[in-house]
Amino acid sequence: MADAATFVFDFDSTLVRIETLEALADLALAGCPDAASIRTQIGRLTDQAMAGELDFGEALRRRLALLPLTREHVATLAARILDEGTPSVRRNLAFFRDNPGRIVIVSGGFREIIAPVAERLGVSPDRVLCNDLTYDASGRVTGVDGTNPLSRAGGKAEAIRGLNLTGPIVMIGDGWTDAEVKLAGAADRFYAFTEVVRREPVVAAADAEVASMDELLHAEGLTGRWSYPRSRMKILLLENVHPAAVERLEDAGYTVDTVKGALDEDELIARIRGVHVLGVRSKTQVSARVLDAADRLMAVAAFCIGTNQIDLAAAADRGVAVFNAPYSNTRSVVELAVGVMIALMRDVTDKSAAMHRGEWNKSATGSRELRGKTLGIVGYGAIGSQLSVLAESLGMRVVFHDLTERLALGNARRLPSLDVLLAESDVVSLHVDGRVENTAIIGAAQLARMKEGALLLNLSRGHIVDVGALSQALGSGRIGGAAVDVFPEEPATNADPFDSPLRGLKNVILTPHIGGSTEEAQEAIGEFAADRLLAYLNRGDTTFCVNLPNVQLAEVSGAHRILHIHRNQPGVLADLNRALAAAGLNILGQHLKTDERTGYVITDVDRDYDPQALDGLKTVAGTLRFRLLY
Repeated sequence: MADAATFVFDFDSTLVRIETLEALADLALAGCPDAASIRTQIGRLTDQAMAGELDFGEALRRRLALLPLTREHVATLAARILDEGTPSVRRNLAFFRDNPGRIVIVSGGFREIIAPVAERLGVSPDRVLCNDLTYDASGRVTGVDGTNPLSRAGGKAEAIRGLNLTGPIVMIGDGWTDAEVKLAGAADRFYAFTEVVRREPVVAAADAEVASMDELLHAEGLTGRWSYPRSRMKILLLENVHPAAVERLEDAGYTVDTVKGALDEDELIARIRGVHVLGVRSKTQVSARVLDAADRLMAVAAFCIGTNQIDLAAAADRGVAVFNAPYSNTRSVVELAVGVMIALMRDVTDKSAAMHRGEWNKSATGSRELRGKTLGIVGYGAIGSQLSVLAESLGMRVVFHDLTERLALGNARRLPSLDVLLAESDVVSLHVDGRVENTAIIGAAQLARMKEGALLLNLSRGHIVDVGALSQALGSGRIGGAAVDVFPEEPATNADPFDSPLRGLKNVILTPHIGGSTEEAQEAIGEFAADRLLAYLNRGDTTFCVNLPNVQLAEVSGAHRILHIHRNQPGVLADLNRALAAAGLNILGQHLKTDERTGYVITDVDRDYDPQALDGLKTVAGTLRFRLLY
């Protein structure tokens, strides 16, 4: 159990992410011609004081003397200071509110600024030690109360001693004045808090470095006692994943690294060690070799619809959950399909190219409306069904074929076979998944069954169309036009060359795999996939997981959660429960979900536990992954 320590927090760059005096300087110097120079001087003085290179009291006086600071400026900052809370402090407000008698704030900052934050955290005024500003008759700041020990060097240790605290004292802060508390013997432990700023001399003087409140509470055996600290968990996102995903994950306390392009197998193997979560789009291949090299990998997120770039079976065999974003870019793909249909029907691209060459060819020959034409949709999932609705609204007749039983929307009609659909459609649009069985489902034989002059759209997967056969069908005039957004082989980066037998053909629109590449879709994908990852990391929820049993879970409340992924074999649950009983734990709730390959057991228990007592869970036959939450 944790000892009854008192936690003494610094304020600037610890409880809030700003340096108060620098924020006040921005207010006071607005419109001042020398503002940049003065800010630089103040920043230098702050850094010198926080690194222990300059007496704190002297630095404070010199900084205040540089500023035309008034009571109005102080009030302005105080009014918005709650918005400046450090992210991990905001995540852990319950710790402060549940332990008011164990929290003290000691700062060289100013009471008017600190008081609103202290009140929000539930810290009583008598446990907030800080400087009091002094003003002249016009309301201009003249300095601080010189009788307060916090206005001079060594003041924090003196102020803390004056509280006559009992039990261990834990100091948390980012500056040298915080390190001095431990060095002066006024604290038993000192943590260098580095979420906002990291100062090497302070870290060197600390008992330990913590990059967040999560790490502090973990180190002190409090909230999240046995959960691995979020800030120590490394997330690697490749291929320009949208910043919305990065923001969501970082706001939740995780450490995120990003890479612009895709990585090949060897490059990814070199980067994957120590990574807890991997995020990819369509070009990075997550093979069994990569998964073998991943020593800490818990989850993979595909920031796209497809997951054929990930070895799902190998991931499941290692207890690695895989998530995707199956619906987030649906509208973007559908709108592109409608756009290229219209462009092909009207021969827009060829006419535009001729105009750029200076050729005027105004003719209605071969130019047709969508209205009244038959659209054949192959694959009636999220994209195919939404395309069906939009096409009908444009006056098209819609037929579809899907191997899975699907509810027809509007007046769409299901056809019994692909061959029947090909023979009946004026436009064929492909929207199937990337499984190997779908390789070359449109080849020479299928193209020969299409109406003469019909159009073909592939905004799905590159390998589902034989592009050589399509090139011949287009060249012979059998197929009247095509729009292709995906290819069997695609360049790894924008700098690599592209080649295809479809290049240069009449009435053919080629696009570089941009079906889902709209700003709206990429943001939605980023948010959705990040939320799925957070649900799994924070509470064990596997909703929308594509390779493990799906279990929807609520937040953990008043319990500890134990997560166990195993091979689906007889006796695992019985062995797990025997191990829990041996550890003396009472089960509050338990979920078991299995598929043909894997089992997932989630157990909530009613009291704190010794992790060593649960070692037996890790050795249960068939165990793939074991994790503790809270």
